[in-house]
Amino acid sequence: MSDIYMESFADAVERNRPRIAAEKERLEKAGVNYVMAAWIDLHGIPKTKPVPMSDFEPLCLGKGPQFAVHSVSYVPELTPADSDQVVVPDLDAIYICPWDSSMAIIFSDLYWQDAPYNLCPRMALKRAIRDAAKEGYTGYAGVEPEFIVMKYDENGQPVKAFDDDLGAAVTPRRQAFGYDLEYSIDSMPFLKEMIDIIEDLGWNLHDVVAEGAYSQFELDFHYTNMLEMSDRLVFLRIVLKEIAKKHGMFVTFMPKPTIGDWRSGAHINMSMQHESRPGENIFATPDGDWSDEVRWAVGGLMQHAEAITAITCSTVNSYNGLVPRVGGFEGGTVTWAPTNITYGFNNRSCQFRLPQSRHCIENRACDMTMNVYLAMAMHLTFAVEGITKKVDPGDPTDFDLYSKTEAELAEMGIRRLPRTLWSAIQALGKDAAAEHVLGPVMRRSYMEYKNDEWERYHQAVTDWEVQEYLRLY
Repeated sequence: MSDIYMESFADAVERNRPRIAAEKERLEKAGVNYVMAAWIDLHGIPKTKPVPMSDFEPLCLGKGPQFAVHSVSYVPELTPADSDQVVVPDLDAIYICPWDSSMAIIFSDLYWQDAPYNLCPRMALKRAIRDAAKEGYTGYAGVEPEFIVMKYDENGQPVKAFDDDLGAAVTPRRQAFGYDLEYSIDSMPFLKEMIDIIEDLGWNLHDVVAEGAYSQFELDFHYTNMLEMSDRLVFLRIVLKEIAKKHGMFVTFMPKPTIGDWRSGAHINMSMQHESRPGENIFATPDGDWSDEVRWAVGGLMQHAEAITAITCSTVNSYNGLVPRVGGFEGGTVTWAPTNITYGFNNRSCQFRLPQSRHCIENRACDMTMNVYLAMAMHLTFAVEGITKKVDPGDPTDFDLYSKTEAELAEMGIRRLPRTLWSAIQALGKDAAAEHVLGPVMRRSYMEYKNDEWERYHQAVTDWEVQEYLRLY
């Protein structure tokens, strides 16, 4: 087959060439005047230089804007004397902006000196897809994005956008917002626009959930192949922010804005198909049971769980949410967040859940700060490794992990998820297979930035420290 997942610059350009005229005509008919070829940086954030539609053909031929990626994106392995990077748009990843149809975003790949740039996260996922295909497998995924909608009050302070108990003398002790019909109705001016956009995009939105924290929401839309799902998640983050701005609000993907908030996650639900049997989920048996392949895939993911978590929970703040209980929690004390590296059937206290409603592996230790391309690459690679090596994950833990002591978990051989970003990054540095997925330069750059993030965090004096220590000592 044509290896589109590791093309040379010339091959990528030639794959675009016969489609350029038709795509340009389609976009012009839709009213597009401006095109943004977006590459993805180390944090999973899209970057671009807008060009007029008159430059669409040169852009698609790799003759559009060039970028000194190494000067702005935490990847300083190159110097001011080195060549810039070049984007080649992926014509299968064009998104007309729903909030302004005069603009289109095209997800693109980075090249450097006519070869795939070794610090392009989208290319890392493409490499993983290529390697999985060589073993006979294709990966699919859905993501459950959660986020909190906020606004600025009259004093310029950020507050929840949908919270009629804010500042009240008496507030509900029980969880008020989760699934609540009244709050869902109150949120519909924002939600309706979002729902309509996602439906128009053809993503097959299943539902919107008023989640546990005030002003927190979750979206459930249909799965697709891992590259397309990654592009969709990045585009969704843009869409949500733009819609919120129109309503005088903003969206945050920070996992834990306050102690009392439920954590905002972004669970990855992955399934797999065999190249020789497209359309057939290999995690399900013909009679609807779970297959051996799903157990082996879980085994591969569990072997590398700490390194995966360094990518899927990528900030200092991420680890504030991976705890079993929180005092002063909105709606109780139990977080429903994963804390241990186990799997179970519909057990939400496990990292890896095999849900009762679908044949997939749900990794619950993920949030919206992740670089989704790197996260998908890690999941696909280690699931394939688990299947090909028939890695035994052991028995499922179909009990409440929160009720077990540290000593009991240790006796059962159950590992704790990393408790801090520093611990996760240390694990990433020790995982040789992770270096294969990311490449040595990207792994080193990612670790250097995250180590710096950890050091800067520990140089800050927090309000908690002042309250705890200032008068005690």
